[in-house]
Amino acid sequence: MPKNTEIAAALTGYTPTEEDLRSVEEWFASYDGLASSPTPENIERMADMAVFPLNLVTDGSDGDARTDQWDRRRYTGTMNAVMGGAGDEGARFESARTPFFLSSSLVVVFTDSVMTAGGEEHRMRYADILVRRGGVWRFQTMIQSGWAEMMEERRD
Repeated sequence: MPKNTEIAAALTGYTPTEEDLRSVEEWFASYDGLASSPTPENIERMADMAVFPLNLVTDGSDGDARTDQWDRRRYTGTMNAVMGGAGDEGARFESARTPFFLSSSLVVVFTDSVMTAGGEEHRMRYADILVRRGGVWRFQTMIQSGWAEMMEERRD
C-alpha cells in the first residue's frame, strides 16, 4: 500500500499507526485472494467481510449519480453474476491503494486496479469505506463510477 500517509493525515487529521496500515493491507490481500477465484463459496466469504446493508454509490451514462443499499443476498447474487464470468483461470488483480484514515476504526481507501480475466484487462478506479469493529475490518460502502445501468438491470 502506498505510504501517502503524510498527505492523508494532513487532509483527515489522523495519522495511522503501522498496525492500522498493516491491518488494512492484510484485509485487502484476503479480499483480493477470494476475488481472484470467484467461486460461489469465495463470494460468500467475501460477503462475510462486509457490513449489511451495504451502501453502493455510482453513476450512469446519463451523468446522474445513483445510490442503493444491498442485503447479503443481493450482494452475492450480483457478484456471482458479474465475477463468475472470470473463466477457469479466475482473475488476477494488480492494485495500488491509498488509505485515508479518519480514525483508527474508519478508513476510505482509493484503489487503482487492473483486473485480468479471460485474457482481457480491465482498469478500474474505486473507493471503499471500511469500518473496524471489535478489531475486525469490514467494508460498508463501495463507490465506483459507471455501474448504474448494471444496478438497474439486476434490481429484484
